[in-house]
Amino acid sequence: MKDTQESIAQWCRSYLADILGTSPEKVSPDASFDRLGIDSAIAVSLLIEVEGRYGVDLPPEALFDNPTINAVAAYLHPRVESGAA
Repeated sequence: MKDTQESIAQWCRSYLADILGTSPEKVSPDASFDRLGIDSAIAVSLLIEVEGRYGVDLPPEALFDNPTINAVAAYLHPRVESGAA
């Protein structure tokens, strides 16, 4: 299955919802990570999971530059498509 920007965002929502103990529907893809309660430990966990799942290096500064789920998905999508690791 081809990973779309939307499917990447949905996976991130589900992953973060699980960590935050809520449902994916309650995790707004446009809310800032700060607003969602994402701290540095959760951010590092997301980085590790993204690298494992998509085979793409997500540098920590990418989360600061793209501080929402939709922004991270937009950043990741072209890299996943090109297979850039």
